[in-house]
Amino acid sequence: MKTVRKLLAPAIGALLALGVSAGAALAAPSGPPIRIGSTLALTGPLSGTAIIHKLVGEIYVEQLNRKNGLLGRPVEWVLRDDQSRPDLARTLYEQLITVDKVDLVIGPYATPNIVSAMGVAQRYNKMLVHHTMGIPSLAKYDMQFPAWSVGPNPESTVPNTVIDALATVPKPPKTIAIVTSKFPSVYLMSKGAREVASKRGLNEVLFLEWEFGNRDFGPIANRVKDARPDFVWVGAIGLEGNQLLDAMKKIDYVPPLHFYMYPAPGPLAKLPEAKNALAASIFEQHPPFTTNPIAAEFVKIYNERAARAGLPDTAVETQAAASFSTWQVLEAAVTGTRGMNDKAMSDWLKKNQVDTIQGRLRFDRTNNYGDDLMRVKQVQNGQWVTVWPKEWAAPGAKLLAD
Repeated sequence: MKTVRKLLAPAIGALLALGVSAGAALAAPSGPPIRIGSTLALTGPLSGTAIIHKLVGEIYVEQLNRKNGLLGRPVEWVLRDDQSRPDLARTLYEQLITVDKVDLVIGPYATPNIVSAMGVAQRYNKMLVHHTMGIPSLAKYDMQFPAWSVGPNPESTVPNTVIDALATVPKPPKTIAIVTSKFPSVYLMSKGAREVASKRGLNEVLFLEWEFGNRDFGPIANRVKDARPDFVWVGAIGLEGNQLLDAMKKIDYVPPLHFYMYPAPGPLAKLPEAKNALAASIFEQHPPFTTNPIAAEFVKIYNERAARAGLPDTAVETQAAASFSTWQVLEAAVTGTRGMNDKAMSDWLKKNQVDTIQGRLRFDRTNNYGDDLMRVKQVQNGQWVTVWPKEWAAPGAKLLAD
């Protein structure tokens, strides 16, 4: 009997980590569905990344319903297209709560849309768990919880992490060019990078901004080339990084060390001009991340589903991991309180930590943020691999400078 218990222990532990008891895992959910409402940027300039979040949500809900759902009831995801527009996101969350009468809400993709959804959640006293908000200072609502583990001051901690990584190359950069979209979260990071770089002794040779939605990157590419920096910080989101690199290719310019804040991961990794490009990350599908059995199972399912969906990159990386973690946090709050009372779930999250595939999240610092778990990844051989900090690097991987 002791041998049987020993063999079952790892499987039971994995189920408990998902917030599901071993006995309940065998029972099919029944009763009226628990309806979870959200929007995503299924069209518009943010759609290239939001499609990842859509796929992750579909996988998570399917997996829940193959087990015991939530509270023994099936789960239904009520998803609307906010078209990458914060104003529309606000209207749709209002409809989800008042017309569709969803039981729970979960955040959209990208900071401006999350802020819009947060305002609606606050109006109706609904808890909001969200996955990609890059400006913690705006998250003042008491019942919002980020699964985006950048800590309360990412404008400082993230650039410092990047510069720490660059210090490991044979010839660390001495000059920096910072070019950035005015998209709120990346703009905050880029302004922070400007201050951090100065404090760390890097000489700024260029600071240039563009309006979100810009499509003409030729002048920006020329300015970067003329500045001749050792390191280019690109405050890009979505496909902006690809568009800038395309413009650089047309003028025969190859950037030296170059970093992209929130790129569309698949398209950038597959672009030949993105060789050795750096970006922020919280998860990549290699050890030590995949030593977590839940992460390993998710990677396998996501790879298969992403291939069927025709995504340019089928790998699980930071966006997919943030999305999965958000669903894990929401499930943990429901399971931990054995109900769907928004206030009770919020209180529970503030007092408890949640194990996710990116690490253990806590919500007890400024604006319910926790630790900065951000890492640095690099495109190597057409794939993203973590290169910093060393303890999270892919086996045998290190930051390449040429």
